[in-house]
Amino acid sequence: MPAMHPAPATPLTSNRPPVPGLSSTQRRLAAHLRGQVGKAIADYRMIEEGDRVMVCLSGGKDSYTLLDMLLSLQRSAPVKFSLIAVNLDQKQPGFPPQVLPDYLRSLGVDFHVIEQDTYSVVTRLIPEGRTMCSLCSRMRRGALYKWAAENGITRIALGHHRDDIVETLFLNLFFGGKLKAMAPKLKSEDGRHIVIRPLAYVAEREIARYARARAFPIIPCNLCGSQENLQRNAIKQMLADWERSHPGRTESIFSALRNVEPAALADARLFDFAGLRGEP
Repeated sequence: MPAMHPAPATPLTSNRPPVPGLSSTQRRLAAHLRGQVGKAIADYRMIEEGDRVMVCLSGGKDSYTLLDMLLSLQRSAPVKFSLIAVNLDQKQPGFPPQVLPDYLRSLGVDFHVIEQDTYSVVTRLIPEGRTMCSLCSRMRRGALYKWAAENGITRIALGHHRDDIVETLFLNLFFGGKLKAMAPKLKSEDGRHIVIRPLAYVAEREIARYARARAFPIIPCNLCGSQENLQRNAIKQMLADWERSHPGRTESIFSALRNVEPAALADARLFDFAGLRGEP
C-alpha cells in the first residue's frame, strides 16, 4: 500500500486558502502548524492510501486543532484518505450536547457521537479527591476502540502534542521508574488498532494561540479538568519554569526522545551488555 508521503521525510503540504478572518500573523501560524503536522505524518508514515481516520474529538483546543489540520492536509495530500470525527459523550453534568454536532455540521464533516455514561462509573468507583484520569482514560479508550473496530477504522488520531509527550516522560520517570513517553504512532495492546498522534511536533502554546484565533467552541472537562494538584499539573509547572529560565528546553528534551542511544542507558533488554568483550 503506498505511503502517505512520496519520499521519506517529505512533509505533507496544503494549498488550502487562508482561513477567513485570520490576520497575516495568524495565517503564518496556521501554515507553520500544517507544516509540523505534515512532517510528523511523513516521518512516522502515519496515514496511507485508503485509510479511514477516526479523529477523536473531545471539544478541547487540541482535538479541534488536530481536526482542522487534517482537514487542511486532506485537500492536497498525495494519497486519498477519509476522516470521521468521533466524540464520546460521557454524560458529564452540564455537557452541552449540541455544540460539537452543530460545529461539525457547519464544516460538513462526517461525525458520530458515542453515548456512554462513564461519568457515573468513574465518580462511583474513585473516592472524592482522588485522581480520576487513569480510569476515565481507560474507559474512554475502550469505548473508542470498540467503535473503531466495528466501523472499519484503520487509524485512530489523538490530539496529544509535544508537551503532552514530554510531560508523560517525566511522569513515568518520577512516579513510575520508567523511561517511557508517548509514541507518535503505535499499535494498541490488542493489536487491532494503529493509533497516531499527528500533533507530536507541535508545542501546546502554539495550539492555544491557534485555537484562540479560530475561536473554537471549547467544551471544558468537568470530570478531571477541575481537579487540582495532580501529578501532571506539577510536571507541567516544572517544565514551564524551565522554559522561562531556559527557552527551548522542552524542545531539546523532545529531540532527545528521537535520538536514543540504548548502549548509554542500562536496560539489558535493549542492549547486549553481557555479550560485550574487549579486543584480543
